[in-house]
Amino acid sequence: MASRPKHKISSGQFSALLREDAKPGRHSDGSGLYLVVGPGASRRWVLLYRWNGRTREMGLGRASELNRGGLGLSDARTKAEAARTQVQNEVDPIAARNALRARPTFEKLAEDFLSLNEDDWKNSKHRQQWRTTLLKVAGALGKKRVDDITIEDVADTLRPIWTTKPETARRTRGRIERVMDRALALGFITGPNPARWKGGLEHRLDKSSRPDTAHFTAMPYAEVPEFFDALKKREGVSAMALAFLILTAARSGEVRGATWQEIDFEKEVWSIPGERMKTGKPHRVPLSTSALEILNVIRPLSGGADGDLVFPGQRGRPLSNSSLSAVLRRMAVPNTKATVHGFRSAFRDWAFEETKHSREIIEISLAHVVGSKTERAYRRGDALDRRRHLVDHWRAYLTGSGDSNVIPMSQSGNRATP
Repeated sequence: MASRPKHKISSGQFSALLREDAKPGRHSDGSGLYLVVGPGASRRWVLLYRWNGRTREMGLGRASELNRGGLGLSDARTKAEAARTQVQNEVDPIAARNALRARPTFEKLAEDFLSLNEDDWKNSKHRQQWRTTLLKVAGALGKKRVDDITIEDVADTLRPIWTTKPETARRTRGRIERVMDRALALGFITGPNPARWKGGLEHRLDKSSRPDTAHFTAMPYAEVPEFFDALKKREGVSAMALAFLILTAARSGEVRGATWQEIDFEKEVWSIPGERMKTGKPHRVPLSTSALEILNVIRPLSGGADGDLVFPGQRGRPLSNSSLSAVLRRMAVPNTKATVHGFRSAFRDWAFEETKHSREIIEISLAHVVGSKTERAYRRGDALDRRRHLVDHWRAYLTGSGDSNVIPMSQSGNRATP
């Protein structure tokens, strides 16, 4: 151990010790702060303090007269005073510093979060989206320690995509919030979550383009039958795929990736495996007569073998994401901003406004998660027969064939329970 200091020395003497050679030992500034001169003229600041009846030595950093790469006397005194205040408040400054150093970076905590949750995301695409969002899109936060991340840091990360990629921005904000919720739960940060929207980012980002309220533009459901009638007259795989999508209220990727082994003509059901679903859960789609007609027309053109795509693109590859949108553009629909995904919203609006089908049946038909985890555990079936009635009503509405079972809400009173 270094020699015991004999007396407190002046600031001027400290400056000399910092500039010139000095004998090894400890030189006191008072109140427990020492300049320790070691072999080879190394110099460092330490603080001695009492904790639980014992003397502890806390290193404050390398010493330097001009504070170039080290601490000058003034900064050393500031750090020592802060540590003494912690002791007075019954906080061990060494333990507090070690805990602070143990706080992870956002990247490290995001990796831990992914490791804990990825097994619950059965859909490989969904897992990859989370990983890409947290480690690339939110990469600017990666090297920051979680307790250093501010609301403005999160806002700066989101601003480049806030208006250009609103859906990506919405998901990114939510996923950052999930990771920072874990930081709160583990005690790495205190106070409000810096990625929260309400009372936080809503005051930092442009509300007029808030992604949380951004939706795929939908054609009004009253216009869909006329559009569908014109669509049936068009030729081509993309047009048939779009018609099939409208009839089944399925997502674009589900339709474009459909294979013949998923189609059961006898039971009139399309069974989509979990790895192709957004929820990661298998989903059965009842097929109306119009949907089956489309399948019968395209089957000879697409090969029809189990592994073949139902709606193949060029060279047998899946249709591109833009192929169905191109059909909309070519048809110059009245609502030029309407999107392919928006037909799901049109279906939902129609079902709520014009039929007596329950909310649960409508949401299950859209492959949405319905009810609490406990409720889902007790719900063994997927209400296929009830949903078949709904898609038959939708087909009748689209084709104008009429169906006496379709009752406007104004006439049906309360919704039927599923």
